[in-house]
This record gives sequence, C-alpha cells and structure tokens, in this order.
Amino acid sequence: MGPLIIISGPSGCGKSTLVERLLAQTNWPLHLAVSATTRPPRPGERDGTDYHFWTRERFDAELAADGFLEWAEVFGNRYGTLRREVEPYRARGEGVLLEIDVQGCRQVVRRCPDAVTIFVRTSTPEVLAERLRRRGTETAESLEQRLRGAAWELAHAHEYRHQVVNDDLESALKELRTILDPLFER
Repeated sequence: MGPLIIISGPSGCGKSTLVERLLAQTNWPLHLAVSATTRPPRPGERDGTDYHFWTRERFDAELAADGFLEWAEVFGNRYGTLRREVEPYRARGEGVLLEIDVQGCRQVVRRCPDAVTIFVRTSTPEVLAERLRRRGTETAESLEQRLRGAAWELAHAHEYRHQVVNDDLESALKELRTILDPLFER
C-alpha cells in the first residue's frame, strides 16, 4: 500500500506552492489527488487539474453514492476528496498526496490512521494576512472570514504529526522533503 500524505494549512500559507514545487522536484511515485468543489474556478484554474468544478447537484449525487473519502463545507462551498483519486493509486503502491483542510484531515485519519499529516503555517498571523492581501483575490469581508478560519485551523495544528513553517519557500520545501523522503526510499 502506497503512503497517504495529508497537507493542510490556512488559506494563503503557501501549501499549494509547496506541493507544486515538491511534485516538480521529485520523481517519487506520488499522485496529487484532485479535489471536487462546488466553488467557481478562480482565474487561471483548470477543471480536472486544479479541482473538479462541479455543481452542487453533482456533488450531492457523488456524496449519496459514497464516492468521497472526506468532504466538508467551507465558506459556503463544498470540497471533497474522491475515493477514486486515492484508493486505486495506493493499491498499486503509489503515494497519494491530499491537500485538504482540518475537517477533511480528521475524516481521512479516522479511515486511514497510517496517513502522514503535515500542517503548513506561517510564523505569525500577520505574515498570513499580508500574503492574503497581496494575492488580491479577497474582498475585505472574505479576507476577514479567511483570517477567522485561519485562527481556527491554527488552534488545531497540534493534531498533525508534523508542522512546517513556510516563511521561506526553500527552507519549507527542504523540511517537507526531509519528512517525506523516508516514505519513498526503496
């Protein structure tokens, strides 16, 4: 069975950038599971690559068919990890990487206690707030909502086996590789 790796962290902490760089720099047998969501795509996002962008009806049908390993409603939109994005890969001995939130991590760990859990964070809430502002995708109201969500997530960071501070991308990437390298040594 291939390893299951969960990476979580507040919006704006840089987890997607870390994952992208990790996948580009390694030749591990590692599959990034593409989550399904009911939110609309942001500029530049592609269906089937960044997310499976679904209607609420399609999401609900998959939910009724027990097609999700985990799912949650976040900021009024649903997000979920499809079983078909995880189970066949692990069965072939490949690793699977999930980029999911704290709620999703809890659900997956109940089903897959062998999962390696990693929480990505910034050193301070101020660094996180500045990153979100620079991203330019948030209204004042959504920024405040994301910061409240980040505070809640940070309060649960201790539930993860590992924490990586991402104030410097290269240092955080090195730390992430140090955690994951042993899973792929053959």
